[in-house]
Amino acid sequence: MRFRANARTGRLTRKTIYAITDLPSTQASPQQLGELARSHWGIENRLHFVRDTTFAEDASRIRTGRGPENMATLRNLAVSTLRRAGHQNIAAALRHVSYQPFTRPLDLLGIS
Repeated sequence: MRFRANARTGRLTRKTIYAITDLPSTQASPQQLGELARSHWGIENRLHFVRDTTFAEDASRIRTGRGPENMATLRNLAVSTLRRAGHQNIAAALRHVSYQPFTRPLDLLGIS
């Protein structure tokens, strides 16, 4: 069940949410299901949103063979490498790295 407050009116609304799981009832309490859903959205917001917006993954024309999986792996490598280096804004980090394309990417990977 979700509760939402309207910022303008202050009115509280309630919405029932249904979920399907293969967890046994001893492991599928509402609190545990809520934690699982929130952790999923954390991943969605942290990785997939970046891939969709910064790398325009949804607009990619690579659709055959192993191309889509390979490109997703390379994008994940880029995002995780930049995050490990301390960058929070991936788009800004990509711009920064692109200013010295023959040295900065290698430095990030520890290949000098």
